[in-house]
Amino acid sequence: MKSHAKAVVIGGGVVGCSVLYHLAKAGWTDIMLIERSELTSGSSWHAAGGFHTLNGDPNVAKLQAYTVQLYREIEELSGQSCSLHLTGGVMMADTPERMDFLRLAHAKGRYLGMDTELITPSEAKAMFPLMDETNFVGAMWDPVEGHLDPSGTTHAYAKAARKLGAEIVLRNRVVELTQEVDGTWNVVTEQGTVKAEHVVNCGGLWAREIGRMVGVELPLLAMEHMYLLTEPMPEVEEFNKSTGREMIGVMDFKGEIYTRQERNGILLGTYEKACKPWSPVNTPWDFGHELLQPDIDRIAPSLEIGFKHFPGIEKAGIKQIINGPFTFALDGNPLVGPVQGLTNFWCACAVMAGFSQGGGVGLALSNWMVHGDPGFDVWGMDVARFGEWATLRYTNAKVRENYSRRFSIRFPNEELPAARPAQTSPLYDTMLANNAVMGDSWGLETPLWFAPKGTEPKDIVSFHRSNDFGPIGEEVRATREKVGVTEIANFAKYEVSGLGSEDFLNRLMTNRMPKTGRIVLTPMLNEFGRLIGDFTIAKAGEERFMIWSSSAAQKYHMRWFEKHLPKDGPGASQVRIHRFDQTLVGLSIAGPKSRDLLQKLVDVDVSTKAFRFMDFREMAVGGAPCMVNRITYTGDLGYEIWMAPAYQRLVYKAIKDAGEEFGLVDFGMRALLSMRLEKNFPTWFRELRPIYGPFEGAMDRFVKLEKNDFIGRDAAAREQAEGPKLRRVSFIIDAADADVMGDEPIWAKVGGKDYGTVEKPHGYGAPRFDTDGKEVRGSMAAEGASAVRGIIDGDWRVVGWVTSGGYAHYIKKSMAQGYVPAALAADESAGLFEIEILGSRRSARINVEPPFDPSGEKMRA
Repeated sequence: MKSHAKAVVIGGGVVGCSVLYHLAKAGWTDIMLIERSELTSGSSWHAAGGFHTLNGDPNVAKLQAYTVQLYREIEELSGQSCSLHLTGGVMMADTPERMDFLRLAHAKGRYLGMDTELITPSEAKAMFPLMDETNFVGAMWDPVEGHLDPSGTTHAYAKAARKLGAEIVLRNRVVELTQEVDGTWNVVTEQGTVKAEHVVNCGGLWAREIGRMVGVELPLLAMEHMYLLTEPMPEVEEFNKSTGREMIGVMDFKGEIYTRQERNGILLGTYEKACKPWSPVNTPWDFGHELLQPDIDRIAPSLEIGFKHFPGIEKAGIKQIINGPFTFALDGNPLVGPVQGLTNFWCACAVMAGFSQGGGVGLALSNWMVHGDPGFDVWGMDVARFGEWATLRYTNAKVRENYSRRFSIRFPNEELPAARPAQTSPLYDTMLANNAVMGDSWGLETPLWFAPKGTEPKDIVSFHRSNDFGPIGEEVRATREKVGVTEIANFAKYEVSGLGSEDFLNRLMTNRMPKTGRIVLTPMLNEFGRLIGDFTIAKAGEERFMIWSSSAAQKYHMRWFEKHLPKDGPGASQVRIHRFDQTLVGLSIAGPKSRDLLQKLVDVDVSTKAFRFMDFREMAVGGAPCMVNRITYTGDLGYEIWMAPAYQRLVYKAIKDAGEEFGLVDFGMRALLSMRLEKNFPTWFRELRPIYGPFEGAMDRFVKLEKNDFIGRDAAAREQAEGPKLRRVSFIIDAADADVMGDEPIWAKVGGKDYGTVEKPHGYGAPRFDTDGKEVRGSMAAEGASAVRGIIDGDWRVVGWVTSGGYAHYIKKSMAQGYVPAALAADESAGLFEIEILGSRRSARINVEPPFDPSGEKMRA
C-alpha cells in the first residue's frame, strides 16, 4: 500500500467502486480505494439488483438513466459481465389517485425523453401473467427497467478502475481520520497511514461511523429489507418458452411490493409498514457477508395483498428469504458532495438504489472533485440539503417513515408527521391557537394556511384543489385589499461584516452592492455562469451587510461562501460570515394598509419619502429593537420586520392589536406563494437552479456585467451575447379542478419549426426538431428503448417544462412558470401553448407582464 494519494475512497461497495472508476476515467490515477473486508461486503452483495430510471426528482432520473447506459461500457473495459437483463417493467395503480400519480410520472417522461406508456391492466397481465388484473385500474410501462448481478457489476467497476490506474486495498479498515494545517488528510488504517488530498466517504453501512471520525453526524440509517425467492415455477418456464423472453418487473403500490423473474422463479420484495431499523446507533465493524434473521410475520400483510394481486405466486414454494440491511437518508435519496465546514471531505453514501444510481453518483461526484462542479443539478442528492436539526433521533424517525412510505403516493399538499415538531418559533403555540395548518420548512414549523374557526386545521391531501383552496383565497384577498401578516422565520439570514466585506460580496454577486440603508436583489453564479443563489442584501453599515435567502440552501450557500473567503490581501482574515438560522426571526406585513399599520407601531416617519421602496432601517417596532426592509415577496406595499426571538411575541401582538382597525388577517406560506405567482416572481430551487443561466432565468436587470470580475461573469457575458437558448416565462392556464405541481410538460403548436438543440437540464437530453418536424433522438436515451412516445402530436411539440405554479387567488386564474425556447418566450398568442395537468392538456397563454400591478406602482407607493 502506498503512503500518498491524491484521493482515498473509503468503502468497496458498488458506489465506492463507481466513484473510483469515474475519478480514474476523469484523469486522476493517483487514487486508491480502501475496503475493510472484501468488495461488496456491506449491502451490495445481497441487493436484489434491480435498476430503473424513474425517480420523483427528474434530475436524479437523469443520472439513473446514465447509470443504466454505463453498464455496457464497464463490461467492455473490464471484461467482467454485469449479467444485464433489460426486461422492462410496469407500475400498477389500484385506485384513481394512484392512476393520477402515474399520469404525472408519464407526463414528466415526455420531456425527459422517456419511453413510458400508460397501459391497461390486461396489457400488463400479458407481460406478467401471474397477476389478477381485476385488482387494478391501470398501469405505466417503462422499457428501461431490469436487473443485474450485484457482485459482478461491482467487480466490473473495480476492474475497470484498476485498468485505468487506480489502486484497491482490501482487508484494511480505516480507524482514524485527521487533517493537517495544510488541509492534507491522514487516513489511518490497520496497515498504516496514507496522506491524501481528498477523502471520499463511501462507507455504506459504516458511512455514519466514517463521518463521526471527522465530527459529522450524517443523517442516514440502515433498515432491514426482505425479499423472497420462490422455487422454480412451471408458469414462468412456460411464459419464457412461449414468448422467448423474460417476465417483466412489477411494482404494486397497494401491496408495497416489487417483483421480477429470478431464474425460473420469482423474486418478491417488500417495503412493509412495520419496518425495522438495523443498528440505529452504531454499526458493528465485524458485520460482513452475512444476513439477518428473516421475519416473515412482519411482511405478512404485504404478502397477503401480494398473493391476492398475484395469485400465481401464492402457489409457489419459497426457496429462500433474504433479509439484509440497506442505508437510507431522510428522503430516500443519496447524500453526495463536499461536507460544509470541512476541506476536501466528500460523501457518496445512503445510496439505497445503488444499481440504479451508483453510476450517476460516481459521475457527479468525480466531476465535482476534478472540475469543481457536478455537471448536473444534484440538489436532490446534495449532502448540504439537511441542517443541524437532522440529529440521530430525528433521522431514525424520519427514515422509518420514508421506508414505510416507499411505495406510497406523496401528494403535493401532504405534510409528513414523523419527528415533528423539531424546531419551533416563539409563535408556534400562537399559530396553533389561530387554527394554523403547519408545515415543515427545513425542519422549522411554519404556518401554511389558517382553517376557519370551528373546523379542523388539517389538509385533505389530493392532486386536485382541496380544502385549503377557499381559506387561502380569503387570506389573499384580505391582504391584497387591506393588510395581512405572516411569519417569515423560515427565511435564511446571514450577516457579512469586517474589512473587505463589500469586495467579497461584489466578487460573489452579479449585482452592485447597495449604499448604506438600501437593499438590492441579486443572483449568485458559479464559475460556469449557472444560478446558485438568489439574495436580498441590505447594507446595514460600513462593511456590514444583512443577507436573506432560501432557508433550504443555508448549508449549500455557507459551503460556497467559505470556499471563496479571501485567502490573501488586506481582507484575508477580516471578513466574517454569521449564519443566524433561528437566532433571528421575522414577520412580514403586506397590503395597501401596511404603511398605516407600521406607522402606528414606530416612533419614526415611515412615509413614502422617508422610507422608500428598497430601504433598510433599524428601528423599534412595538417597542422591540428590529430591522425593517421595505420589501415583500407579495409584490405589494409591505415590510419585512426582523427581530431576536425574545421579541417576536411582543411584535406580533403589537401588529395584531394595531391592525384590528385596518382589517388585518393572518396569512400563510401558501397564500404568499400564490401572490408571488401574480407578480411572476421566481422561487429558488424551482425556477432558479444551477442548470440555468441568469438570462435564461429572466434575471437580466440584476446582472451588472460591467461592475467587476465577479464569479461566472465571463460565462454570463457569453450567454448574453449569444442569447439564451431557454427563457423563464409565466403562463395563465385554462385549468379545471387541478393546478400544476411542477415538472409538467409544456406543449406548443409549432409544426415543423426548428428551434435548434435545446439541451434539457432535467432530462435524458433534449429532443431536437429538424425543418421537417421530425424528432432527433436525445443523447441520453437509454439503450433498449424505442422511439419516444408523446413528444410529437401532429403540429404540437413538447418544448419545455413547468417549474412551479398553482392558483393565483386575487386574479382568479391558474398560473405556472416554466422554461421554453427563447424564440417562443415573448409570444402571448392564444392557442399556441398547452400544459399537461394529470394527463389532460389544458390551454395556456404566456403573460409577459405580471397580471397584478404590472407597473410596480403599488409596491413603490
